[in-house]
Amino acid sequence: MTRSPAPEAPVDGPTTVDTAGAPARPPMRDARARRRLHRVEHRWALAFVGLPVIGFLLFTLYPIGFAIYASLTSWNGLGPMRFVGLDNYTQLLSDEYFHKSLFNTFFYMIGIPIGLALSLLLALALNRRIPGRTAFRTIYYVPVISSLAAIAIVWQFAYNGDFGLINQALGWFGIDGPDWLQNTATVKPAIILMAIWKGLGYSMLLYLAAIQSVPASLYEAAALDGANAFQKFRSITMPMVRPVTFFLVVTNIIAGAQIFTEVNIMTPTGGPEFSSASVVWYIVRKAFRYQQMGYATAMAIVLGILVLVITLIQFRLNRRNSFSIE
Repeated sequence: MTRSPAPEAPVDGPTTVDTAGAPARPPMRDARARRRLHRVEHRWALAFVGLPVIGFLLFTLYPIGFAIYASLTSWNGLGPMRFVGLDNYTQLLSDEYFHKSLFNTFFYMIGIPIGLALSLLLALALNRRIPGRTAFRTIYYVPVISSLAAIAIVWQFAYNGDFGLINQALGWFGIDGPDWLQNTATVKPAIILMAIWKGLGYSMLLYLAAIQSVPASLYEAAALDGANAFQKFRSITMPMVRPVTFFLVVTNIIAGAQIFTEVNIMTPTGGPEFSSASVVWYIVRKAFRYQQMGYATAMAIVLGILVLVITLIQFRLNRRNSFSIE
C-alpha cells in the first residue's frame, strides 16, 4: 500500500521561480516589506524636518509673538506685565529722543553706498597683476575679523581732540582738528568713517570673487567691438556684479539698522545733544537702564517693521531691474 504525498503548505500568493529553480519571495510579501521600509523612511524624514521646525517655533516664532505682546504692556523685565494697549506706540510718536535716534540710524547708512563704491574700486585694483596683491588683500581683510569693540576703542583714541592721531596728522598741514566725538557736526561722520573702514575688506572680497567669475570671452568680444575700459566696466562688469551689490546693500542695511557697539563705546552717553545715539542704543538704554522693557520692545518692533519694509522694497527694485548685459 502506497502512502499519498503530504499536501503542500499554502502560500500567501502566487510564487515565481528564479533561474536556479528555487521559489522566489511572493510579490505581496515584497509589497509589505516596501511599505514597511517607506514608513521607516518617513519617520526618519519627519524627525530630521521636525528638529528645525521645533527650533523655529521655540527660538523665532515664540520670541516674536512674546515681543509683540510685551510691546503692548508696561513691564520692567522682572515683575508682572500690565497690559496698556497701544500706549507705548502712541508715546513713540511724541518721543523726541526716539525721533532723533531714528534719524541718526538712517544717517549712518549714508556710508553704505560710499563703502560699496570704495570696495568695488579696490576689488578692480587688486584684480590686476600687481606686486604684493595677496598681502594687500590680507591687510584690507584684517579689520573684518578683528574685534569690533577693540577697533572702536582704537578709533576713539585716534579721534581724541587733544592727542589723537588724526589731529596730529592734520597738525602737520597746519590744520587745527576738532574734538571729533564731542562735536555735533563731526561725531556722525567720524563713526561712519570707522564703519566704512571696518567693512571695506568684506565687500571687497565679495566683489573680487564676482569680478573673477566674469567670463574673459565677454571682455574679448567687447574689445573686438572697440569698447574702451569704461564701456567694459559699465556694460559687463557692473551687470555681472549686480547680484553681489544687491546682497551687500540688503545685509548692510540690516546691519546698519542694528548699529550699537560703535556708538556705545565711542560715545557712551549718546554723543553731544544726543547726536550719535542709534535706535538700538536707545532701546538698550531704555530697557536695561530705566527698566522700561515694554516701551523698548515697542521701539524694537517699529525698527523691525521699518527694516522689513526697506528690505522688501530692495527685493522689488531688484526684480524690476532684471539682470542683463547691454
